[in-house]
Amino acid sequence: MSLCDLTIGFDADDTLWHSEVYFERVHERYRELLVHYHDAATVNRTLFATEMRNLPLYGYGAKGFTLSAIETAVELTQGKISAEEIRQLIVRGQEMLAQPVELLDGVAETLAELAGAYRLLVITKGDLHHQERKLARSGIAAYFRHVEIVSEKDEGTYAAIWRRRGIEARRFLIVGNSLKSDIVPVLALGGAGVHVPYHLTWAAEQVKKTPEAGADFFQIEILRELPAVVRTWAAGRTS
Repeated sequence: MSLCDLTIGFDADDTLWHSEVYFERVHERYRELLVHYHDAATVNRTLFATEMRNLPLYGYGAKGFTLSAIETAVELTQGKISAEEIRQLIVRGQEMLAQPVELLDGVAETLAELAGAYRLLVITKGDLHHQERKLARSGIAAYFRHVEIVSEKDEGTYAAIWRRRGIEARRFLIVGNSLKSDIVPVLALGGAGVHVPYHLTWAAEQVKKTPEAGADFFQIEILRELPAVVRTWAAGRTS
């Protein structure tokens, strides 16, 4: 088996480019907007509950977040929030959608090094239009053989992608910042994973237990460390 028979999948948000930091900035402004009604802990808790309740309707991304933020604001203010304040929330959501793509350190160089030897693909969840636009504006789209934008990232999703793309589990490596969405499902199916932590993690993506390091699970601090890990992993698949 040659190296080109091995596939590396990449998460996008907070793995290839910054994302959660923009949500956090909007969260800060959101808490400031509602400070006269409730304390920050209550605002955070209620907004998160609304987001989780609405996920089946809106899915992931800035659009769903904005709708949930407006709904929560109406609830927490008992309908007293003004039209101007709602307009501010809409503007914050639009700003997130229009935010320039800022690649994480070493992304372009790492992809350039790996693309010549391996099949690369993006597997990301979120709003289809927004994710397509971010990838198009990122400057790195040409490195990827395939792009998969999905509504959820679980075992069923990965298994379906593998069937569609002709990928064998033991020849697949996922790279991502989320243990819950990127790493754990792939390991459960017999693939391998590289965890690259981001300094912010949305509460819905947090897990209580980290997989144990071994032949199929690796953890690195920055993406520049990935090629060395890939070589180690690939050696066990091509020997």
